[in-house]
Amino acid sequence: MTEADFLALLRPLATNPAARGFLDDAAVLALSGASNLVLTHDVLVEGVHFLPSDPANDVAWKLVAVNLSDLAAKGATPLGVLLGFPLGDADWDARFVSGLGAALAAFDVPLLGGDTVKGPRVLSLTAVGQARIAPSRTGARAGDGLFVTGVIGRAGLGLRGDPDHLAAFRRPTPRLVEGQVLASLVHAMMDVSDGLLIDAQRMAAASGLAIEIDLDAVPIVGDRMAAITAGDDYELLFAASTGFHPPVAATRIGFFSIGEGLTLVDANGAVPLPNRLGWEHGQ
Repeated sequence: MTEADFLALLRPLATNPAARGFLDDAAVLALSGASNLVLTHDVLVEGVHFLPSDPANDVAWKLVAVNLSDLAAKGATPLGVLLGFPLGDADWDARFVSGLGAALAAFDVPLLGGDTVKGPRVLSLTAVGQARIAPSRTGARAGDGLFVTGVIGRAGLGLRGDPDHLAAFRRPTPRLVEGQVLASLVHAMMDVSDGLLIDAQRMAAASGLAIEIDLDAVPIVGDRMAAITAGDDYELLFAASTGFHPPVAATRIGFFSIGEGLTLVDANGAVPLPNRLGWEHGQ
C-alpha cells in the first residue's frame, strides 16, 4: 500500500475542519479570536530517513527541524514539541538527548513531554505552533507564479556523501522566519520535503490546477534531475500573483493554470517527466 492509498483510507475519518482533508502539511485548529493552533507530527525511521551511521545528535536535530519545517509552511511560531522515543543503546540515546537540547535551544522551542518505549529506532515528534494566518496547499490560483526559497539539491548531495553538503542533509534549517513573513502574502504554501517535483505536483493537485515548471529557473546544485527529485531540502514552495516580489530570498520557477498535471520545460522546449518525481512511502 502506498502513502497515497493509506491517506485515501484515512480521509473519511478526518472530518474535523482542522484536518484540512489531509491535503496539507499540518492540522490547523481555529482558536477563539484571530489565532490558530498548528499541529504537525513526523516520524524518522533508521534506514529510511537517516543512516545507521549518522551521528545521534544530528538525528535529533533533523527530527526537530523537519517538524518545524511543517510549522514554517503554515507561517506558525513554534510553541513546543512532544517526543516519542525508543530506548536502546545508552550511549546513542545520551548523544541524541544532547543533540535534541542543541536543536531546541537553536530554535527556541521547549520540550513539553512525550512518551518512551523499548524498540527499534522509530523516532517521532509532535510540534505545536500558533499562527494568525496559516496558508494551505489548496489555495493556488490559475495565473499564480510558483516560487521556491533557497537552493534545491543540497540535501540530496549530502545524502550521497558530498562533504560540502552533508550538513544540509543531516541538519536542515526550517524556514520559520520566511514562513511567518510570507503567510499573509501568498495564496498557498508548503515545504519541499519529498522532492521539488512531487511536492509542486501535490500543491497543484490540491488546488485543482495544472503546474508548469521552468527547469532553467530552478536554483539548483548538482545534477538537475537528481536535485529536483531528491527530498529533504525543507525549502518553502509557495504560490503568489505572477508579479509578486517576495520579501524573502525566493525564485519564481513556474506558474499555475487551469487543468491538471505537471509539465516541465527548459530553453529547448518540453522536458519529459522522470520516472520518479520524488519520495513516496510504499513505492
